[in-house]
Order: sequence, then structure tokens, then C-alpha cells
Amino acid sequence: MISKVYTRTGDAGKTSLVSGTRVDKDDVRVEAYGTVDELNSNLGVLLHSTKLDDPDIVAVMRKAQNKLFNIGAYLANDKADALYGLKKEDVEELEHMMDQMNEELPPAQGFVLPGGTRLSATADRCRTITRRAERRVVTLAKVATIDPLVLEYLNRLSDFFFVFARYNNIQNQVEEIIWDKNA
Repeated sequence: MISKVYTRTGDAGKTSLVSGTRVDKDDVRVEAYGTVDELNSNLGVLLHSTKLDDPDIVAVMRKAQNKLFNIGAYLANDKADALYGLKKEDVEELEHMMDQMNEELPPAQGFVLPGGTRLSATADRCRTITRRAERRVVTLAKVATIDPLVLEYLNRLSDFFFVFARYNNIQNQVEEIIWDKNA
């Protein structure tokens, strides 16, 4: 049980991994799980939007928060020998939800710029943070063994946020803004 939030052990720029190993706060592993944590926080903002009322989408996003916490815990443990709480079915669930949303979307007429409704803009922020988390995990995977399912899930989750942003704009009759390379 945690009785105090502050420990003063990180005041000099070091932190402890789950295993107890002390590392710099800018260690590649800390960057990876810290970015996953940042994503989870932003997903929390997305989930608490007053305009998000589809219970199936809310359930997928809430589940994603738990999956991200599992991924963060896994990445924070330099001695982890297995990834718990993430399965191939979780990737497939994201794909299924994207397929459902895509059925209601017109074909994209070009590269869609981030934005539209506030909810879609928040989803776009989540998408870009997911991409950064992916990059941080790729960097970590160069020096540590990382279960490939982590990258697969993050990759699909970023796709989910993109599709959701488009879906939300279309559902709210907000015209997509297409990139104008001559602007």
C-alpha cells in the first residue's frame, strides 16, 4: 500500500523501475512507459467528453485505458518475462470497431487534417501521442526484448483514433478539412 506519494528518491533525476533497478528519468525505458502514461491521460480526457455517448466506443476506449496501463507496467519492468493483460483479441477488437465505424464513412478525399469537433481534435491528439509511444517502444526494443504485441496494439490504437476522429466529425456533420498542399 502506498502511504505517501512523495519519496524524495527521484529528486536527483533518478527513478526506480518495477524491479527496483535505478535509472535516469530520461532512460529509454522511462521514456517509453512515460509516453504510454501520457497517452492514457489524454485518453481519459477524450473519454470524459460530454459528446461521447456511444456505449460501444466508450467501452473500447475504457478497455484501451486498462490495456495501456498493462503495457506501461510491462515496459516499466526491466525483468518482465511476460506481457500480461494484452492478447491478439484486443487488437482484433480495435479492428472490429474500426470496421463498424468505417461502414458509415465516405471514402477519404485526401489527407485529412486534424481537427473538426473538439472531440475529434482530442482523438487526433491521442493518435499522435500513440505514434510517439510507438516510436519510444521501437527505440526501447533496440536494447531490450519487447513483446511484438505491444507495437501491434499501439499501431492499431493509433489507427482507431484516426478512424474515430473522422467518424465523429461525420456523425456531427462537420466537414473534413483536406490537406491543401498549395495553401
